Amino acid sequence: MRGVGPAIGNPPGDVTQVIGQSNSSFKLPPGFSLNVFAKNLPGARVAIFDSKGNIWLSQTGEGIVSELTIQNGQWKSQKTVFSGLKHPHGLAFDPENPDILYIAQETEISKVNLAANPLQLQKIIDLPKGGNHFTRTLGFGPNGRLYVSIGSTCNVCHESNSQYASIYSLKKDGTDFRQLAKGLRNSVFFISNQKDGKIWAADMGRDLLGDDVPPDEINIIDSSSAGILNFGWPICYGKNIHDTQFDHNTYIRNPCMEPFELPSHIDIQAHSAPLGLAFVPDDSAWPQGYQHSLMVAFHGSWNRTAPTGYKVVRFILDDKQNLVSQEDFITGWLTESGALGRPVDIIFDQSGNMYLTDDKAGVIYKVVYTK
Repeated sequence: MRGVGPAIGNPPGDVTQVIGQSNSSFKLPPGFSLNVFAKNLPGARVAIFDSKGNIWLSQTGEGIVSELTIQNGQWKSQKTVFSGLKHPHGLAFDPENPDILYIAQETEISKVNLAANPLQLQKIIDLPKGGNHFTRTLGFGPNGRLYVSIGSTCNVCHESNSQYASIYSLKKDGTDFRQLAKGLRNSVFFISNQKDGKIWAADMGRDLLGDDVPPDEINIIDSSSAGILNFGWPICYGKNIHDTQFDHNTYIRNPCMEPFELPSHIDIQAHSAPLGLAFVPDDSAWPQGYQHSLMVAFHGSWNRTAPTGYKVVRFILDDKQNLVSQEDFITGWLTESGALGRPVDIIFDQSGNMYLTDDKAGVIYKVVYTK
């Protein structure tokens, strides 16, 4: 299979040792450093901070949700809190009650009161089983509603169940389950933009159209929309491009045009596999101009002739949230011998330091800026 080696092959080295070497392949802008913050975390995916400054982590392939205790900015210990789960992925704390943690498994969303003894997961809603894409990601919007992304069951197809390839919103008790957006093939990660409350979602384009088509995407979803927003999959991609290799129907109008189908906000190199995304906080101590840049983790290709991705990219935006330019922020995972790791999720602590999970190397990195 084309270019599959870096994605599934054994790492050519131990990333915890490589990063510390003087000839390390890792490159960052001047003033920034990358270090391994925590290790021995196989399948590390979604990370979130709790109100105490500790990190909660989903280890999807292991069926685990862990708590990482942090003291004085250093990782002290890791404890498996929940095990035997079915592909746990999305994690979210109730913004009105920091003791309530929501966990999205492949086929359900549950909540747990972390102040209770014993801890007990309480299912609030069922979700459809995964098919090709089984991760379910959670996030609260500024309206207090919970949002969940559900990927497609296939590479490209017409789904018989409208819950797939969508983002839904619901109340915290699991009621009022509503479709917000559809036509999103696999929006594994999304965040709420604090400037306007809109949801920014990464989306992976379909396979089998070549090395450079279709683009992966960043889409903006208005969470206040009264109707269901349509981003076009499976018949449209990118900037309203018609997928004629899949869709052979004849139309009176172009099937890929506004306001019926919405275009991507940002197109990304095909097969980059964009996952975690985060805005650099406005109060960050990073250099002037970095604030509110969009950081995106490119998990990396598995089906491209020349592998791509395996890096973190900075998207520079103007005051209207439009793309000005983009640049590589962290590179080095992809080497001639294979991939040392695959970046997944990005979060920032209250001091403006960036943390990055890696499900291939089983670590969490910390990015620090020193003047």
